[in-house]
Amino acid sequence: MFQHGSTARRAGLVAALGLGLVLTAACGGEDGPSGSSSSKGRSGSWQVGDCGGPDPKQAPDGYRPLGCDEPGATFKALEVTSAGILPGSVQCPAGTDLMIRVSVSYGSSAENGSKGGGIPTHTVCGRNLSGDHPGDAGAGGGQLVKGDCVSSSAQEVACVSAGRDAFTVLGLVEEKGQCPAGTTEPMELTLSVGRPYDVICTAPV
Repeated sequence: MFQHGSTARRAGLVAALGLGLVLTAACGGEDGPSGSSSSKGRSGSWQVGDCGGPDPKQAPDGYRPLGCDEPGATFKALEVTSAGILPGSVQCPAGTDLMIRVSVSYGSSAENGSKGGGIPTHTVCGRNLSGDHPGDAGAGGGQLVKGDCVSSSAQEVACVSAGRDAFTVLGLVEEKGQCPAGTTEPMELTLSVGRPYDVICTAPV
């Protein structure tokens, strides 16, 4: 939801990743469909530089840790941060293509990889190993960042295909008065606990 006839932030893709236990994930937005995955037995905590890829046992939303040179590895961790209980409360760095919420489950679900809930432990901000980077500024995916484009209907869009009613994001701030020079359409968002900004500073594309 948004005010001033303008836009709300579109969250990045969220997926699931195994860490020796079952993990829960959602894709396509803050309230996307959920799934779960089991790991291939890797132990230890996620670190920057670790890689992972889809888990065929938990398709379509499951992921598992893999070596960066293993077949099936599709992304690398740019940052590892807190789980973020509330949607939108985690802000990954620019260039993040995947937001991976890691959750721990105990008991039978951890052994058979069945779908179920878990306790969120941390979030992995991942970047694709391929040349496809929807999280790059202007590419139309990932979290909203400076340099992205948004439509007048509150959706992030790829700048290359943006229409006449689209706007360029010049900044993400807490108050309108903090918007940078050149801002002509400060978009005030409705309150969302945990989101690091409340105003999208924009100008026509």
